[in-house]
Amino acid sequence: MNNIDKIKAELEQFSVSSMETLEQFRLKFLAKKSELQELLSEIKNVAPEERKSFGQQVNELKQKAQQLYEENKAKMEMQAVSAGSDLDVTRPSTALTVGSMHPISIMMNEVCDIFEKIGFDVVTGPDVEDDWHVFTALNFPEEHPARDMQDTFFIELHPDILLRTHTSSLQVRTMEKQQPPIRVICPGRVFRNEAITSRAHCIFHQVEGLYVAENVSFAEMKQTLLYFAQQMFGKETKIRLRPSYFPFTEPSAEMDISCNICGGSGCALCKHTGWVEILGCGMVDPSVLENCGIDSKKYTGYAFGLGIERMTMLKYRTNDIRLYFENDVRFLRQFRSAGK
Repeated sequence: MNNIDKIKAELEQFSVSSMETLEQFRLKFLAKKSELQELLSEIKNVAPEERKSFGQQVNELKQKAQQLYEENKAKMEMQAVSAGSDLDVTRPSTALTVGSMHPISIMMNEVCDIFEKIGFDVVTGPDVEDDWHVFTALNFPEEHPARDMQDTFFIELHPDILLRTHTSSLQVRTMEKQQPPIRVICPGRVFRNEAITSRAHCIFHQVEGLYVAENVSFAEMKQTLLYFAQQMFGKETKIRLRPSYFPFTEPSAEMDISCNICGGSGCALCKHTGWVEILGCGMVDPSVLENCGIDSKKYTGYAFGLGIERMTMLKYRTNDIRLYFENDVRFLRQFRSAGK
């Protein structure tokens, strides 16, 4: 007990002023051959009736020594950092700026949320695809002129492998694995070998949709797309469908919405027509269903695809697609509240 009192007094009087004296403190009180460690090994020799009290006091002393060591070590390290620079480590730190979601991600999530509410499932897949899933299964046979509609990045050593030009490849993968009813949307990044301008980029994002079941009609597709347009741009939004051509749908159409900037009166965005094109759509070609192992005599379906960049530019009224790829913090910071 006298040794405990002696070590306790030494512990309280010991002064740590440098890393050297800190090491001396460790050796004296915490090392394997320190006096404290010797006291711990003496517990077995203490009388049974005093052993509990003795062990408790020795442990408390060791804990106090460990605490003093850690406090002095942190103090010495802080002093060493301060001495090596002009930085005052005791000053409060600058608050971190809250980040924001990218506007493309905000729009992608918003589009997916709208379709998920009416029963569509979200499916994703690889950016690097093969010719079958991107072209052949979708009615793009070899040498077909429709392939020229899209300038594709092929892998030079493996001409059958390419960067997908649309997320329709995910529709093919889904139909190969699943029998109708099928109701999915396919968001993702796509690639086309195009010149980069204020209205076009070699990388962009799409959301494509597919619904296959018995007795699916063109009118049902139109109502689904009207619902989407009004959910995205407001209840006053109108749509119109214009005949078009896509190899994988028949009949096919382009869908325009009434311009939400000028209200239909005409402006630069809508080229003074009052309408803005946002997506392509149509009834799935029976041969595409057959290519994927689905009976085209029993099932019908519709498909649609929209560009996220075009939608984002329209929603946030920006006029240069390159802004979404430059990652200028001053631009992205404006969308902080939009992603909440």
